[in-house]
Amino acid sequence: MNDWRSATSHAPGGPASHTRRGPRSRLPHWLLVCAAALVASCQQAGVLDPLGPIASQAQLLLINSTAIMLVVVVPVVLATLGFAWWYRSSNLRASRVSDENYEGRIEFVTWSIPALIVVLLGGVIWIGSHQLDPRAPIPADTRPLRVEVVALDWKWLFIYPDQGIAAVNQLVIPVGTPVNFQLTSATVMNSFFIPQLGSQIYTMGGMTTHLNLLADAPGEYPGFSANFSGDGFAEMRFIAKAVRAGEFDGWATTVRGAGSALDDAAYAALAKPSEAVPPATYRSVAPNLFARIIEQTISGSASLPLPRNAAAGSGGAGDGAAWCPPAQQAGG
Repeated sequence: MNDWRSATSHAPGGPASHTRRGPRSRLPHWLLVCAAALVASCQQAGVLDPLGPIASQAQLLLINSTAIMLVVVVPVVLATLGFAWWYRSSNLRASRVSDENYEGRIEFVTWSIPALIVVLLGGVIWIGSHQLDPRAPIPADTRPLRVEVVALDWKWLFIYPDQGIAAVNQLVIPVGTPVNFQLTSATVMNSFFIPQLGSQIYTMGGMTTHLNLLADAPGEYPGFSANFSGDGFAEMRFIAKAVRAGEFDGWATTVRGAGSALDDAAYAALAKPSEAVPPATYRSVAPNLFARIIEQTISGSASLPLPRNAAAGSGGAGDGAAWCPPAQQAGG
């Protein structure tokens, strides 16, 4: 007497046969999903899509370093697979010697090749690091644009001292013009990074770091904080918008004619912790605001020090005690 379960399992069109083929039939679907996810993650907005001379040099350094390391990695992986296959237990042609013995030629190859790779890789990185010195000016026919950057909780403040304006979470720069950044932090240590334009650099309280970048083409390039700094870290992002020189001048003129002023009271409100802050502009900036922020961070004061002219003209305690720029520690 045949059991109905065995009959069902041997039926060509039975449920059991479909169950056995199910996982195999679903495998290509999973492969397609994984491939689609990988393709979707390849967005042209990172270090492998440089749009400036500094980012291009950094990409070349990354590729050269990877290629040099692959010179060691690939042969080692292939040799490991080759040894495992040749000395498998079923291969009777492979000779095995049970007595351990010193082999000078193997030791020479084992140590000399990695040593040469370390020397070569160290030389490439040493030269590239000096060429990518963030303080080094970028040669160009135009005068550099100065931008003072302050990391706040959790937003970026950009001050244009020559234009007398400021912006929050919005960086507008002219194409083909070197941008000289001076950076500090009014709170914890942070990290300023625009992957498509170039180097990442840290911002620290009481210190000024320097960075020079340049955009080769118009566009909008995402920037963000690359160092964890608290609850709102994930939203500490901004857009670096590169525009033609004429458009930049027009933007600066428009900002100067509208919006509010970034005085001491406005800065005190801005410095309070906040998340997902929308872009905003200020038509004017308080005198010496960047240097006074550094001085406030060094002193630990709850308020900004008075500007030079205000302290000198206040009389009384202000006489002979005019504010002066702090002796900043320079980094980067």
